Amino acid sequence: MSSTRLSGIFTPNIVPLDAQGDINETETRRYVDWLIERGVHGLYPNGSTGEFTRFTVEERRRIIEIVTDQAAGRVPVLAGAAEANVRETIKACEHYHGLGARAVAIVSPFYYKLSPPAVYAYFKEIADHSPIDVTLYNIPLFASPIDVPTVQRLAEECPRIVAIKDSSGDIPHMLRMIAAVRPLRPEFAFLTGWDAALMPMLLSGCDGGTNATSGVVPEITRKLFDLTIAGQLEEARDLQFRLLKLFDAMIYNSEFPEGFRAALKLRGIETGEGRQPQAPSQQIDLQTLTDELQCLLAAEGFTGEPVCGCPVGEDFDAEEISRIVQKVVGELKRQGISEA
Repeated sequence: MSSTRLSGIFTPNIVPLDAQGDINETETRRYVDWLIERGVHGLYPNGSTGEFTRFTVEERRRIIEIVTDQAAGRVPVLAGAAEANVRETIKACEHYHGLGARAVAIVSPFYYKLSPPAVYAYFKEIADHSPIDVTLYNIPLFASPIDVPTVQRLAEECPRIVAIKDSSGDIPHMLRMIAAVRPLRPEFAFLTGWDAALMPMLLSGCDGGTNATSGVVPEITRKLFDLTIAGQLEEARDLQFRLLKLFDAMIYNSEFPEGFRAALKLRGIETGEGRQPQAPSQQIDLQTLTDELQCLLAAEGFTGEPVCGCPVGEDFDAEEISRIVQKVVGELKRQGISEA
């Protein structure tokens, strides 16, 4: 087990595909370099944004092989290792350990809705047999939730479990986890997977994030992290407003993660078409979304405007983020939790 706490922005990268729908290794390697050059702290292949369920076991392993080889130790790799059962997941842990990944991320059991004791038993079995550090992945929208007592118990009993990635977007839940676990395991890391609340989560004590937007605008997520950690909150808040608008456009206006794929194409990465077929109406909607995304990226200086032009003015609710930040700070003071 490493004594170094996981921290920073780990990018859950999209997998570029070729014309046949197979992994485009050349473009994947170029994408890895592109992300590292733009300041991401780490890479997170085989996550939800990477559509891990749409690849075979062999393809998932190949993705990690490509990413770890191309990263070549420049940044740590948090490898998605979730398989459909404990035995295959442990095999993935062993393989990724041999490739030099820093840790693995394992989603809570999905499809079957399990009770907290069953979730505990699942992760305990994996942790007891994994040769590599394990990050819990809580995404209750798609998998059995990991509640606070379960996180605390696993942290106490399993030295191999070193972090949790939480994609619920639930700030009070994150605060409760930090309050329950950090006094017992100071090196235990908390990562948020919800881009819309990255700044508030960092203020609440999170160590970083696994944020899909970092795969499209790594410059912004890195700067937002740095500004927040440095306490430059006015600048960080402004950046969070802008990131929120882009995130909402990508995640709510198309089938996930097609909005992120479309935006990444605008930044010059040849992602290819996703493996999930799109109905004709969805293809039309995606083209409309692409124009909107191009306007948002043009506003940040990453692309030119589309031929149709862009609307003038901003329509995000700046006060909403301010209310969230104030709520977080108030809750921190009430609970006596350090912001460090």
